[in-house]
Amino acid sequence: MTSANLFVALRNAFPADLDACAVETETGLLYSWRDLDDATAMVANLLESLQLPAGARIAAQVEKSVESLILYLATLRAGLVYLPLNTAYQSAEMAYFIQDAEPAVVVCSPDRFGWISKLAFTAGTQYVLTLGDDRTGSLLQRAAQCSRQHTPVAVHADDLAAIIYTSGTTGRSKGAMLTHGNLLANAQVLKTYWGWRTPEQGGDVLLHALPIFHVHGLFVAIHGALINGSKMIWLSKFDPQVVLSKLPQATVFMGVPTLYVRLLAEPGLTPAQLCSMRLFVSGSAPMLLDTFIAWQERTGHTILERYGMSETVMLTSNPYHPHDGERKGGTVGRPLPGVTLRVCGAQSQDLATGEVGDIQVQGPSVFKGYWRMPEKTAEEFTADGFFKTGDVGRIDSDGYVTIVGRSKDLIISGGYNVYPAEVEGYINAMPGVAESAVVGVPDTDFGEVGVAIVVGKPGATLAPHAILLQLKATLANFKVPKRCFVVGALPRNAMGKVQKALLRAEYGPR
Repeated sequence: MTSANLFVALRNAFPADLDACAVETETGLLYSWRDLDDATAMVANLLESLQLPAGARIAAQVEKSVESLILYLATLRAGLVYLPLNTAYQSAEMAYFIQDAEPAVVVCSPDRFGWISKLAFTAGTQYVLTLGDDRTGSLLQRAAQCSRQHTPVAVHADDLAAIIYTSGTTGRSKGAMLTHGNLLANAQVLKTYWGWRTPEQGGDVLLHALPIFHVHGLFVAIHGALINGSKMIWLSKFDPQVVLSKLPQATVFMGVPTLYVRLLAEPGLTPAQLCSMRLFVSGSAPMLLDTFIAWQERTGHTILERYGMSETVMLTSNPYHPHDGERKGGTVGRPLPGVTLRVCGAQSQDLATGEVGDIQVQGPSVFKGYWRMPEKTAEEFTADGFFKTGDVGRIDSDGYVTIVGRSKDLIISGGYNVYPAEVEGYINAMPGVAESAVVGVPDTDFGEVGVAIVVGKPGATLAPHAILLQLKATLANFKVPKRCFVVGALPRNAMGKVQKALLRAEYGPR
């Protein structure tokens, strides 16, 4: 059969000159395209030598390195299923993921081998290997003995390529099953939609500063560069000064809003420093309009905001090409080619332009379902095959989508619906406010009431009662939070999303 293996599509996009640089690290290490081809073949041969069953999961909790990228690509090449795990996860979380996914192989950092191997072997995992971010570990030692020749395993488009566990902020974490077809379709669409330049057009260079245990850094960024045969400048972590020093050598940068805020705090962020840049992309969390405008005014570049999920990869995007329209701050753009997006009311009816409702989607990148959770999978799809994203939003007259919040974040106070993002928007516009989060907590009278947690700008003095008074003069009373707290920072996960579950626990009733 003709293989639908994602690795084959990525490998076919490698440039003719395999000795050209494919990845450059911040320490000056250079990896050629031939290095990627050879190394993925060796690791794939190692995995095949273990005689794993079809569809075996390869779980990886390792620090970011080019070798961890090679492990991911080798897993695809061997026709196995990649399971990336956040490096912040501790023993209880790792025990759950290992028991739930039942990986045949677990790859971990050498310093975690002791406790992770106990968890893995207890759960029935056959092999535990190590991989350090300094090119050490048993995975590389064993792969070094393997051949550089390997024929990629033939797979169908519907075969699993990866399982991405959701953050689990509202309960048991679920494993989203993404297929080779899902990931390839999304990579191909974004290559065209975001104007990735061929070598004949001058080429592109991606500055990669995101973690690679998440859809944004692992799929959107890496696939984008590889399927275009574009070089990556590889940073082990985000450091604003290091990013600034590397931007003159790059053309594309992808980040979460927090990264752009931190770059704006650097005096070295000037238009001259960005002279070679073509595209800045933001996602994984909402960007404040203030940040969007500040970046535009400071750099002359307009950030492209987009929207996606672990279950769907990318769904919408602001335009890249001016002839397709403007990039509207505060929106996530229009549905990507091939994606159908609708906003539905409580009775699943389609809502009119501008009305707020539940976002449902259909398209080639929508996942296969949740790992070993058929009932949950069935619940999350409509009778006509649309995935219920759990996000709440609206579509304007130009077709641009605005995310208002998560349905789970909806506050129902005294029978009225309160959308936190709306209230947060008014708070964020107040003088001296850097950002805010509004969460619902249980209340004996109203069932649920809003609580505002506000962060001030440096040097600003904010009074909680004054914030609430200003809201009362602006919003209907049922939308106004009953309490307000001023804090130094909001808790965020690794992708910059505010962890509202933690806020609900901390500021809820005692």
